[in-house]
Amino acid sequence: MSIDLLEELMELTDEEQLILQQKTHVIKEIYTSQPNFIIESEKLLPKDKMIMIRKHTRYIDFPKHKHNYIEINYVYNGSLTQKVGNEQITLKKGDILFLNQHIEHEIKACAKEDIILNFIIQPPFFEFIFTYLSSNNILSEFLINSLYNNSQNGQYLYFAVSEVEEIQELIKKMILEIMHPSFLSDSTSKLYMGLLLLSLIKHSDKIKLTQTREQSTQPFIIVESIKYIDEHFQTATLFELAEKLHLPHYSLSKYIKKATSLTFKELLQEKRLGKAKELLESTNLSVTAIAEQVGYDNISYFYRIFKTKYGQTPKRYREHLLNQ
Repeated sequence: MSIDLLEELMELTDEEQLILQQKTHVIKEIYTSQPNFIIESEKLLPKDKMIMIRKHTRYIDFPKHKHNYIEINYVYNGSLTQKVGNEQITLKKGDILFLNQHIEHEIKACAKEDIILNFIIQPPFFEFIFTYLSSNNILSEFLINSLYNNSQNGQYLYFAVSEVEEIQELIKKMILEIMHPSFLSDSTSKLYMGLLLLSLIKHSDKIKLTQTREQSTQPFIIVESIKYIDEHFQTATLFELAEKLHLPHYSLSKYIKKATSLTFKELLQEKRLGKAKELLESTNLSVTAIAEQVGYDNISYFYRIFKTKYGQTPKRYREHLLNQ
């Protein structure tokens, strides 16, 4: 890895300088506005970003906390010792730890040479990734449960991949794209993250420790359902999906509801409205044409559900964008 980048990361942040000068506690206001210590992506991640990197603060024990996003700890240099749930874990240089939104962890003070990079990832980023992930693997199950898990079970995955060159190279490229952005860096970093997930699946034998739900949710059903909706949202129906999965439609309906807290119709509507919003932002198509393109032939119904979702009609949404 680049020596220049290591030197850059070794530099003291404002927070670290304050800690060294005043021996103060972690300043929670930097991370959260909630009484419980739940670190908020809104405090750390620009509104238009799905992925960001933040260097973990050194020289102080970081108290028990959760996040409202999915976090990946990556040991760039040195080591990292933390208590995750009830398990004490020490990661070495090159190791990766996935943490979902519901797991509590606390971190031992890092020394000067311990450079830990936290990838902050908004959960919706992973929705389109399901199109490319294979269905039956532990990482897919982790991501599905992180997105749709009503029970709020804390989960983590520890990958001991320091010796896997392919993964180390991908992470290095992603770090450089995010920390030193240029044209198309945002899209490129998302691509690298997708490739990283595929590489981790390929090297799932490197999973050293894991805490997932006690009972499998048979994640392939949800993965295949999301893939189907993603590819066929204009015409998708529960009956066609059930036929593809060789399941009774009523059983599939109950399973989707139990696993995601959403009905098939609600999942489909989320996809269609998200696509409609994207088309309003990036094309000059009329609202009627957009409604038809995403699968709605009743324009009044489309207006109503769009306003319910986004707080304004499609026309007002586009006007607001043009006036910015």
